[in-house]
Amino acid sequence: MSEELINGQGFQKPSSRDLRAYDVAIAGGGLAGLALSIQCAHAGYRTILFEKEKYPFHKVCGEYISFESWNFLEELGVPLSQMDLPVIRRLLVTAPNGKELWQSLPLGGFGISRYTLDAMLAEIARQNGVEVREGAKVEDVVFENEIFNVQCSTFNAQCKVAAGSFGKRSNLDVKWKRKFILQKHNKLNNYIGIKYHIKTSWPEDLIALHNFDNGYAGISQIEGNKYCLCYLTTARNLELCGNSIPQMEKEILYRNHHLKMIFENADVMSQSPVTISQVSFEKKEQVWNHVLLTGDAAGMIAPLCGNGMSMALHGSKLAFENIHLFLQNKVPRWQMEQEYVHAWRKQFSGRLRTGRMVQRFFGSPILSDLLISALKPFPSITDKLISETHGQPF
Repeated sequence: MSEELINGQGFQKPSSRDLRAYDVAIAGGGLAGLALSIQCAHAGYRTILFEKEKYPFHKVCGEYISFESWNFLEELGVPLSQMDLPVIRRLLVTAPNGKELWQSLPLGGFGISRYTLDAMLAEIARQNGVEVREGAKVEDVVFENEIFNVQCSTFNAQCKVAAGSFGKRSNLDVKWKRKFILQKHNKLNNYIGIKYHIKTSWPEDLIALHNFDNGYAGISQIEGNKYCLCYLTTARNLELCGNSIPQMEKEILYRNHHLKMIFENADVMSQSPVTISQVSFEKKEQVWNHVLLTGDAAGMIAPLCGNGMSMALHGSKLAFENIHLFLQNKVPRWQMEQEYVHAWRKQFSGRLRTGRMVQRFFGSPILSDLLISALKPFPSITDKLISETHGQPF
């Protein structure tokens, strides 16, 4: 390894055509990874991003973004103002027995699918010089002599800074034996997620969270007069229904009459839903063996808080700010990592804590009913609870 490469004064051309050198390599092309790659490219850094899927593709996601992210996305190059997206200002929460809580959203948000947004960000990244590698699964990231070796199935890449934005649970989490992977199954770490895009009749400005036994479902409008219907439930619920999603929906979700009405009146736009298993909301590390982690890889907010997409985007900005200082040789690596962790926790720890607390009330017929009954007479307390899971424009 050249001294010039180690000192960050430039990269020599790799000796092998299968080995390429970059300033920044990012494993995972979701919101956080794509946003980080664009910021790095804007700053003039040679950047590569690996995504195991091919754009556009669907992801399990609530597809609601709070307005705190609007300006940031437009700065990245997403023309939100020209897209006629639904503006969401109201929240409805129901218990399995049908009890309702209506509330205005202090900040509000908008709806857009990951299918559309991720593909747009990937194209913006390419236009800004990011090398976007689709269908490329990262097998490992090894740090040695101040350089990362990113090992992919097709080739290896060397870089000074490596970031991980590989979602809720990946092969790298398992390979690295991260702490949340080793946790015994409990209420926070053994969910399955299921998402549909549907056509239905539903108010454009309303997002709803409907509880059922050991789970909850959200519905809100996205682009093109479509709706995202996404729910989380325990793996146990699916097992009890013979591992049949339709059977589970009819036997468990339909007990909430709001959900029964939605499913029975929905025109589902695909033959089968998008699914994910072993979803964990346990605490996670923001740096692992010098890899800066962003998005769900750094810590996943409970979807009922409706703000995970904004958290991923804001997290990418925090990561970039510290990466930028390091690549300019203004701070050493240890300080970059330490400052990133501090900034991430300062910004998001409260949201995650509130989300985990509220989540314990959701999915329980008794507790969700009690929560709604307690909050209903006090809209100001509900406002505060919502605000605790949302940030300010950044």
